[in-house]
Amino acid sequence: MAISIGNREIGDGQPCFITFEAGPTHDGLESAKRLVKLAAEAGADAVKFQIFDPERLVADKKMPFSYDILVDRATGKTETVEEPLYDIFCRRALSPDEWKKLKTYSDSLGLVFFSTVGFEEEVQLLEELNCHSIKIASADVNHFPLIRRVAKTGKCVQLDTGNATIGEVEKAVDVCRSEGNNNIIIHNCPSGYPARLESINLRLIPTLKQMFPDYPIAYSDHTPGWEMDVAAVALGANLVEKTITEDRTTPSVEHIFSLEPFEMKSFIQTIRDVEIALGQARRNLYPEELEKRKNIRRSIFLKSAVRKGQKIGDVEVDFRRPGFGLGPDMYEQLQNFQFVKDLPAGHQLSLKDLV
Repeated sequence: MAISIGNREIGDGQPCFITFEAGPTHDGLESAKRLVKLAAEAGADAVKFQIFDPERLVADKKMPFSYDILVDRATGKTETVEEPLYDIFCRRALSPDEWKKLKTYSDSLGLVFFSTVGFEEEVQLLEELNCHSIKIASADVNHFPLIRRVAKTGKCVQLDTGNATIGEVEKAVDVCRSEGNNNIIIHNCPSGYPARLESINLRLIPTLKQMFPDYPIAYSDHTPGWEMDVAAVALGANLVEKTITEDRTTPSVEHIFSLEPFEMKSFIQTIRDVEIALGQARRNLYPEELEKRKNIRRSIFLKSAVRKGQKIGDVEVDFRRPGFGLGPDMYEQLQNFQFVKDLPAGHQLSLKDLV
């Protein structure tokens, strides 16, 4: 079953929907607009942000949050830093008017714009902005009042499921369904900044597809590079979400594993190439492939001259390229067939030589 976001369908049989996440890596409206422009130029389908009110979301303004930053690009040296979570959220907070400007700018570049939300007022803001999808953060997979409010909009609900049990995912989906909303996308979202390889569990993608056959399954990446995204697509992910940045060495959360401008087009092209290479579940050979393969397959050749009336099973043969004559697979069936005329050594056999 395909799910719609705007005029795009997402699901099996559709191209992978590529979202660039810019929420954690901007530091204001102008920075956010630059990331939107980069996403559009690279050919992404959507750009995603995060709308949280720091004052309401974080009760303890000094609660620490640790993450890794890239210290030296040449050596790959990293460092773990710690700062208040409140400060992190404050850097990416925009006013409602600024969000409106950003949404308008995204629309002008042909990008789908959506966001993660933290409170009901933010859901209302996205409704006013006519966003086609709203996302629930992994931390809120059990926030049923918020999920219910989002589901009531009738818009596509994207559920992050990092650190959630399968049972919790099922309950979140049930909340959406109870509001008559079946426009759901379920994300496999590893935890960590960056995520540890052991926490990614890409095999969960086929499991989620089997458990929730009515909904697209997505992969939200928190690792450097794009190997995990390619693997996710190969395993059936219908949507991938990848964080982007203007500079990976920016000393703030999530920049370390984000794509830089020069990588964005290649990331998208790689996924499109993988989609083509995945092909179909059954082997279909084109006429030109069937003809071309004859050059490397083998035919039955006579090792020495034969006389009319001799049986093919009584003479020495060889199997050589090309395969434009009788193939080795027919040799055992032709043991009692006789030659219709004398033939020289090195002759490539065909059916007209036998009776």
